[in-house]
Amino acid sequence: MKVTLLNHSDSLGGASVVTYRLMQALRKEGIDVRLLVMSKTGNDENVTPYHSHRAHKCAFLMERLNIFLRNGLSKVNLFKVSTASHGVSLASHPLIVDADVIAINWVNQGMLSLNEIEKIAQLGKPVVWTMHDMWCLTGICHHALECDRYKKQCGNCQFINGGKRKNDLSHSTWLKKQALYQNTYIQFVAVSNWLANKCKESTLLGDKHVEVIHNAFPIDSYSITPTSKIEGYDIDFSKNLILMGAARLDDPIKGFDYAIEALNIFAQQNPDMAKCCEVIFFGDIRNPQLLTKISMPYRHLGRINDANTIKQLYASAKVVISTSLYETLPGTLIEGQAAGCVPVSFGKGGQTDIIDHKVTGYIADYKSPQSIADGIVWAIEASPNREMLHESVRKKFASQVIAQKYIKLFKSLIEK
Repeated sequence: MKVTLLNHSDSLGGASVVTYRLMQALRKEGIDVRLLVMSKTGNDENVTPYHSHRAHKCAFLMERLNIFLRNGLSKVNLFKVSTASHGVSLASHPLIVDADVIAINWVNQGMLSLNEIEKIAQLGKPVVWTMHDMWCLTGICHHALECDRYKKQCGNCQFINGGKRKNDLSHSTWLKKQALYQNTYIQFVAVSNWLANKCKESTLLGDKHVEVIHNAFPIDSYSITPTSKIEGYDIDFSKNLILMGAARLDDPIKGFDYAIEALNIFAQQNPDMAKCCEVIFFGDIRNPQLLTKISMPYRHLGRINDANTIKQLYASAKVVISTSLYETLPGTLIEGQAAGCVPVSFGKGGQTDIIDHKVTGYIADYKSPQSIADGIVWAIEASPNREMLHESVRKKFASQVIAQKYIKLFKSLIEK
């Protein structure tokens, strides 16, 4: 079986990382799989970059220009939406022609247009589309936030010109997606049950069969053994470490204000416990002054590019927290749990696929800093067995487990 994965990049962004991991997992199971990308940063010979950087750049610029014009010449929200109005020509690419299965992943920002996806789907090969956000079920947005217009036909989009027009860019793109889904057979895959439920609510995918297959994680590469030193970092490993990490900590969707308030509540209500703790933040932050609001010991390590360092942090920490307002399938919680760290998080997303409340972690009340603080107390006092935490995510997210689910799906589609 020959499988071609399509993704914008092999490493830039969360979808790229998990798609590359899937390729590695499938290859370990004996599948002849290649990854076709627009941007290649690694040196893996199984990753093929599209030959024309110029064609891709042109498609990218044309799509963004159209959004800019339709948004009243404003750059606001320019990258919170995608239209797939432009893309490169891939239907005749050798890796597409030779494949038995085409597996689409995150292909926005000038990679594939809706028209090109239709051409690929009409080649007579099984097409699997793994959704890493809400874009396939909405008009143009990647996360609908509090909006529920995807349950109808989109329009009055909050991200386009202040939501003033019913027949706006989101509605016209919704109509194009509707036509694509009606004219082709695509097997959609959601990476979490939360996302699959959003599909059921939507008018675009509500009548489609959506498989749920989680992202693959190298769970066995995570050790639960704490360390006493990490080269280059001055950390007191005798304390109960509370971790929070993100590409950008103060990205609005990460709910950083809720984390700060929760940590302050925790310190105020549990002063003796807080004295034995230290908060470790890792990732970029645009406004470092936010950290000065925290009333308990903390340390900001900045961006950490070394995966082994992050694994050591998880293995040495007690708790990993997330206050993200929306997460399709939060990797930091899975990775932390794989190292025996107790996750505490809001539940607006794929968190419930990861955490068994008050068994393997704590699902806090949505947007409640007090509930996050309560979760931290529970995690420290309950101190679940680290081996049990590791095993609970290994069964769900280990690379081999996920690869086998995809192989089963691919074979069933080929047989059909």
